[in-house]
Amino acid sequence: MKYGFVIDNRKCIGCHACTTACKSEHQVPVGVNRTWVKQVEKGTFPNSRRLFSVMRCNHCTDAPCVEICPVEALFIRDDGIVDFDNRRCIACKSCMQACPYDALYIDPETHTAAKCNYCAHRIDVGLEPACVNVCPEHAIISGDMENPETEISQLLARQSAKVRKPEKGTVPNLFYIDADDASLIPSVATKTEGTLWSSQARGVGHFAKEAEKMAFSNGDVVTELLMKDPSYKNGEGKTSVEALMEQKKSVYDTPSKGILWGWEVSAYVWTKAISAGAFLFPFIGWLFGSSQFTAKTSMLSIGIGLVFLTLTGILLIKDLDQPKRFAYVLLRPQWKSWLVRGGYAITAFGGLLTLYGLATWLQITAGIGVLRWITFVAGLLVAVYTAFLFAQAKGRDFWQSPTLAIHMVIHSFMAGAAAYAIVQIITPIEGNLTGFAGTVMIVGIIINLFTMASELLTTHPTADAATTVDMIVKGRYKNLFWVGVVLVGNLIPLIWLFFDPSSVAIGISGILVLIGIYCTEHIWVEAPQTISLS
Repeated sequence: MKYGFVIDNRKCIGCHACTTACKSEHQVPVGVNRTWVKQVEKGTFPNSRRLFSVMRCNHCTDAPCVEICPVEALFIRDDGIVDFDNRRCIACKSCMQACPYDALYIDPETHTAAKCNYCAHRIDVGLEPACVNVCPEHAIISGDMENPETEISQLLARQSAKVRKPEKGTVPNLFYIDADDASLIPSVATKTEGTLWSSQARGVGHFAKEAEKMAFSNGDVVTELLMKDPSYKNGEGKTSVEALMEQKKSVYDTPSKGILWGWEVSAYVWTKAISAGAFLFPFIGWLFGSSQFTAKTSMLSIGIGLVFLTLTGILLIKDLDQPKRFAYVLLRPQWKSWLVRGGYAITAFGGLLTLYGLATWLQITAGIGVLRWITFVAGLLVAVYTAFLFAQAKGRDFWQSPTLAIHMVIHSFMAGAAAYAIVQIITPIEGNLTGFAGTVMIVGIIINLFTMASELLTTHPTADAATTVDMIVKGRYKNLFWVGVVLVGNLIPLIWLFFDPSSVAIGISGILVLIGIYCTEHIWVEAPQTISLS
């Protein structure tokens, strides 16, 4: 048994009865939707038409929201329905990042995630979903797709149907008959700043105001060209008039949710890099014979590591819209989620740092080498796990880069070296760690620049990833990227360290490197979230 939906666009009249029925059935607050009717206009009067497409959860066979959820608040029932339990939800918003269809939202009243659940309570008593019952044109068909006697099964056998974003591999169970790419593919239709009822927009949690500030960079370029030069031809050889007649504009969609993961997440990635790097850096120095793990070096490493690890935990909890439930990640884990694996890695790393500190303080030498190696491995896992968490967020194409893991690890080594470089300005550090910090920063910056270049310059497989790159290098983030990341965070310290290996130069370079890492993390976290998913 596998339940699914068919939306017959030949019949849909865009009356929004399904939206209203859904809101009534589930008491969905104003400003968020489980089901909505997206409206797209093609062309201009009189050569124009309006397309209607019902949007909702796709009840995917391989649902990424279920895989990334750290506490099993989302789950797939035996009948294929993707349901949720808001009593377990910690409102980490990971599911919203993982869903390629923008189907989830944070309920402003319960502060937990919610979405279409196929009216599971009605299915259990033999009724159809509310939207199916209320549709005046029978444009929404539901049922068991594996039963050949059901209408939905027969319809799918007779008619050609499309799904949204099949390239994501989620195997969605929401099918569209006679669908137009202008309504199914978000990047095809121009996203306008103001749409019908867009003033309802409610951001997520403590980023509620972000939704009101969101502005879309895709302006009505074709219209501007027409006003300036009607004979202008685009890359396809069409004049502005011809292109204008073919333009596609989204005039109604679900309100923007704003930036889901804001400065807290950017800062947590930054503090996590410093915490892990505080141990990884002296370990590499010890491994290559540039320093010894003396008591002072060990306690300095442990002190920096634990302070920034504590800040990481505080930022993680602050980002939750249900912060009182943060312990659910450890007590009710869903082990496929990298948020859970990362939570345990952070906990283990903190415990190992504490144990290593006690052993150093009590001058216990037995097994200290083994403990040092285990702590190093835990530090590496803490440094890199966020890359795998972001990779689980399938809704954000830019985060699917295979170089993201290298990006995270290199930042940790750079951050650790930078932290030691700053400390040595205040108090001398033992051995050759000061000079080694300068060397690690130079090597780290070079690798970091090559990594960023590969992330930004290689051909990207999707339009969303390419659009994100454009925003970074020549769009809304260009000043922060070229000045904060490239110049201040990489080129200036690289050149300075090459020509001036003094302790002062190393210390100031460490400050610049940390500024650059934060700017990079801020852009890499926020920019992909500005791409519309619906």
